[in-house]
Amino acid sequence: MEGSRQRGNHYEGVAARYLMSRGVRILERNVYNRGGEIDLIGMDDGVLVFFEVRFRKTDSLVDPASSITWQKQKRLVKAAAFYLHRQGLWDSPTRIDVVGISPGSASKYRVQWIRNAIQAD
Repeated sequence: MEGSRQRGNHYEGVAARYLMSRGVRILERNVYNRGGEIDLIGMDDGVLVFFEVRFRKTDSLVDPASSITWQKQKRLVKAAAFYLHRQGLWDSPTRIDVVGISPGSASKYRVQWIRNAIQAD
């Protein structure tokens, strides 16, 4: 488990640097609550964004974004709702984005940022 946690922290750092280079202000990392875990929380043009970071190797059968099951989506929505409730931010504009990371050919990583990837029912 320790190795996977270190790997997760590494790729969350890659995602955070990528997002910051595009103007996102990272507010929190690895937020745990009763709803679940949120990898990154940031502000993007006045919108509070919950980021799910996914990494997949080159030989993976699915791309990083496609690896998010509907159960994981439900947990992300629940975790975001719990965070908003706890912080008193229900009126804030929010969204849930996915940052997919895979090995790149021209650079070390290929990063795909999917805005509003997961929506609450």
